Amino acid sequence: MYIKDGIAYAGNATPILSVLSARPLEGYKLKIKLSNGSQYVVNMTPLLDRPAFVPLRDTATFDQVYVEYGVPMWRDGEIDIAPEWLLENGQPVE
Repeated sequence: MYIKDGIAYAGNATPILSVLSARPLEGYKLKIKLSNGSQYVVNMTPLLDRPAFVPLRDTATFDQVYVEYGVPMWRDGEIDIAPEWLLENGQPVE
């Protein structure tokens, strides 16, 4: 059990996962560092057919990734991707 803002919750508190840095790599991949200290390389290619991510097919746009509020973003926040998705779909960097 844990208490947050005066409310008791069952279980253990889960820390919020956030991205500390994101660097574009060749082949529509991102190298990310997460708030839990881990690093991953994530292949973003499977998302590029989804309407929200189509603009990222342009490598100049893809390469302009930045992190704000713990989330990788593009195009002034028009496009973003959840840290949890990146963690689930990334390959750990040793």
